[in-house]
Amino acid sequence: MAQKICRARFAPGTVVIHRRFGYRGLIFDVDAVYSQSPEWYDIMASSHPPKDRPWYHVLVDGETHTTYVAEDNLVECNQTEEFDHPLLSRLFTASSGGDFASRHVVN
Repeated sequence: MAQKICRARFAPGTVVIHRRFGYRGLIFDVDAVYSQSPEWYDIMASSHPPKDRPWYHVLVDGETHTTYVAEDNLVECNQTEEFDHPLLSRLFTASSGGDFASRHVVN
């Protein structure tokens, strides 16, 4: 059986908006498919997005926590406001254009 290849729509350093909850986030890692526990999915993924598509680790702007979000729940954000998260400088370097370059090798 041929394996399905999914291409991630977003790369680390991409600023996104959560479609359902409206928060702004910054992607810092990508999983090709869902990789958390079944229990987490049952509790947290109330919209039941597909597990066989990319999922993203996201810094939440103006907060101290991170989230794990299905690709279907994200849209790219073109806002250029400063991004605020305590892990930002550990994970990224900012360029002059407002883009973020990862300091670490990711999946």
